[in-house]
Amino acid sequence: MRIRTRKFLGTIALLVLVVVWSLLGMTIAQTPWLADSRLYQAIFYVVAGLGWVLPAMPIVSWMAKPDA
Repeated sequence: MRIRTRKFLGTIALLVLVVVWSLLGMTIAQTPWLADSRLYQAIFYVVAGLGWVLPAMPIVSWMAKPDA
């Protein structure tokens, strides 16, 4: 697969990842046990804010792989 195609597919995959991650984060943020504790909220928002990076790293490295 050429790098141009990988970048296109990787961009679509990253957009889907970010949209799904944010919708999931908004859903979890509305749970009552999380809304009651400021400590849990702080931990959740740090994890939710930075957590999408781990699944995105393999996609970005796949996109940047040079052509064979």
